[in-house]
Amino acid sequence: MNIHEYQAKQLFKVFGISAPQGKTVTTADDAVKSTQDIPGNAWVVKAQVHAGGRGKVGGVKLAKNTDEVRQYASDMLGSRLVTKQTGSEGLPIESILIEKTYPIKREFYLSLLVDRASERVMFVSSTEGGMDIEAVADKTPEKIVTLLIDPAAGLQPYQCRKVAFDWSLQGAQIRALEKIMQGMYHLLLEKDASQIEINPLVETDEGELIALDAKINFDDNAVALHPDILEYRDQSQEDEKENKAQEFDLNYITLDGSIGCMVNGAGLAMATMDLVKLKGGSPANFLDVGGGTTPEKVCEAFKLILSDDHVKAVLVNIFGGIVKCDVIAQGILTAVDEIHVQVPVVVRLEGTNAEQGRALLNDSDFGVIAADNLASAAEQVVILANKEGMGA
Repeated sequence: MNIHEYQAKQLFKVFGISAPQGKTVTTADDAVKSTQDIPGNAWVVKAQVHAGGRGKVGGVKLAKNTDEVRQYASDMLGSRLVTKQTGSEGLPIESILIEKTYPIKREFYLSLLVDRASERVMFVSSTEGGMDIEAVADKTPEKIVTLLIDPAAGLQPYQCRKVAFDWSLQGAQIRALEKIMQGMYHLLLEKDASQIEINPLVETDEGELIALDAKINFDDNAVALHPDILEYRDQSQEDEKENKAQEFDLNYITLDGSIGCMVNGAGLAMATMDLVKLKGGSPANFLDVGGGTTPEKVCEAFKLILSDDHVKAVLVNIFGGIVKCDVIAQGILTAVDEIHVQVPVVVRLEGTNAEQGRALLNDSDFGVIAADNLASAAEQVVILANKEGMGA
C-alpha cells in the first residue's frame, strides 16, 4: 500500500526525521491562507498523488508570491497528473501540499528497503540525489552505495557514520544523519513498511539535513495489523478494478494490452502471459482466480476483465486439480451467458475432468473456443484479438 507524501512526512516527524514545515489543502483559497502560517516569501506547491516524477511534469511548482500559489493550486486541483509511473490516464489531484522553501547546498538520496536477495534490510544512498536518480543508477552506478543491516544487531552507529563520511558530512551533521537513519529503520520495522525513500535529502546553507520529499510503501499483507496506517489509504489513487478484485479474493493487476487473461495459479498466470507475448499478443491484465476457484468467482473474474474497454479477446487457462474442469467449464458458460460477453473467448482446460469440460464448451451455443493445448490457445486468442482490434 502506498501513501501520500504529506502522510509520509507526518510519520517522519513521529520518528524524529526532519521535514519541511507545510500544510495540506484541498482548495486554492486554503492554499493562499496556508502561506500565513508558513514562514518565507516563497513556497513550494506539490501535487499529492501516488507517483514519483511529479517535478518533471508540472506536479511541483515554486511559487514566488501568493498569486502564484493560487494559480498553481487552481491548475493542479481537480486535474490529473500523468507521470512515467501513472500510465496515460494519470492520477487525480485532490489535495496539494504547501511547504516552506530552503536554500539548498547539496542534495542526497537515501532509501531503506527489504532486499530479498540478501534477506536483509538494506540502505541505499547516493551523493547524487534529486529527480534524476534513475539516470545516476543507470549511467554511474558506482555513485550508488548499499549497506546491509544484520537483523540480530540492527542498525549500528558506525554504519550511519560510514554514510556520513561518504557524503563528507561533519560534526553535528553526522549525528543528524544518524538520527534520520535510525528513524527510518525503526519506522520500517514498527510499521511493516517495505520501502522508505527520501529523494532528495538536502543539506541547507545553514548545514541542516531535511527530508524534502518522502515516499513510503507498506506490505499489503501486514497493513491489517496497523489500523493507523490503513487510515492513510486513498482508494482514488488505486485501480478501481484491483480494489474490486480484492472483494472476491481475486488477484488482479491492470496491464495495457488487449487480451484478457484468467488463470488459476500465479505461476501459471505468468507463464500464460509470457506465451501470449511470444505469440505476438499483449496481456490486458494479470488475473489469478486461485486454486480453489468457484463458478461464482469465474463470473466475477469475467466481469473484471470485460470492464476494461481495451480487451478484444479473453484467454482462460485453467488447470483442474482441486476444482474439476467440468465445474469450471460450466462456470465459464454461466458467466458468458449472464454478462453477455461480446468478445471471443478461448479456453484451455487441463487436469481433472478436462475432456468433460471441453465437451461442455464445444456443445454450447455461446461460441466459446476450447483449445487442445496452451500454445494453440495463445495463437488463437492473439489472432482473434487482432481481428477485433481492426474491426473496432
